This record gives sequence, structure tokens and C-alpha cells, in this order.
Amino acid sequence: MTEGPAPGGGSPEPTPETPPQRERVFLCVVDSSEEVHVALRFAALRAKRSGGRVALLYVIEPGDFQHWMSVAEKMREEGREEAEQVLQEHAAEVVAITGRTPILHVREGAPRDAIVQLIEEEPAISILVLGAGTHKKGPGPLVSSIAGRLSGKFPIPITVVPGTLSHEQLDALT
Repeated sequence: MTEGPAPGGGSPEPTPETPPQRERVFLCVVDSSEEVHVALRFAALRAKRSGGRVALLYVIEPGDFQHWMSVAEKMREEGREEAEQVLQEHAAEVVAITGRTPILHVREGAPRDAIVQLIEEEPAISILVLGAGTHKKGPGPLVSSIAGRLSGKFPIPITVVPGTLSHEQLDALT
């Protein structure tokens, strides 16, 4: 037997026959690169069409000035300011497409490690979306690392979006 709508006209309460549906969260790693805009649009369109949500992650990589504490602290402060600026810029793109504010994350460390740690901590994250660089050198170190060596061991699906796709191509794919 299933329950009717919750008091006040809301959704029905989950029962053993109808387990609660988990919101699909598309994690997009952002930075100042060009290809991130394509990956971000893809993630936002997929989230909008599937009733999901976008999460943005900015990773502040550690500086090489660990032996000078005042310089290291200044670099950390500048990294935090840049992270906030980049996240706000990309969050505005997500809101324009989905109508929803994305979940924002800032981490320090190696990007690959920060991504894995965040996914372990946030079980709602169900898909990782990365933008592939358009450089002759390849898709970029993060894509090469995660989609290459780690892909078989990764706990969630990875979507690598070519950085050369147009808005029209993305619209057709999602």
C-alpha cells in the first residue's frame, strides 16, 4: 500500500515500494580554461533535462613557496579570491541555463585527489563532467589522469566533453 500526497499537497512519502529518488548531481571541475565553458554547458543542460543539479568544484593547487610562510599565505589568499571569482562567473552560467543555483566547492591540493575526496564525501554526486582541452598536446592533464589511468577504478561515470563542441551540438546531445 502506498501513501497519498503529504499534508499540504506535497509529494507522497517514500514507502518500501517507492524508495526516495536521489537527485542526480553533475560535478563539473572549473577553472579559467576555455573548454570549461563547454563542459559546464553540457552539465547544466543535462541537469536541467533530467531534473538534476550542478555542482562546481574549483581546486586551488598548492604553491611552491612552503618554506616562506608569509608568501605561501598570500598565495593561498589570492587563490581563494580567484576561486570565488571563477565560481561566481560559472555559477551565473549555470543559473542562466537551469534556473537553479549550483552547489559550490573549493578545495586545496592536487586536482585529482580533491575530486576523488569530494566524490567520496558527497554521495549525491553521480556524474563527473570534464572538458577536454583543444590543444595539440592532448585533452589536458586532469582528463588524461582521470579518464585514462583512473577510469576503471573511478566510483562514478565520467563524461569527457570535447572543448570544440558548439552550443548547437551540445543542445542536440543533451
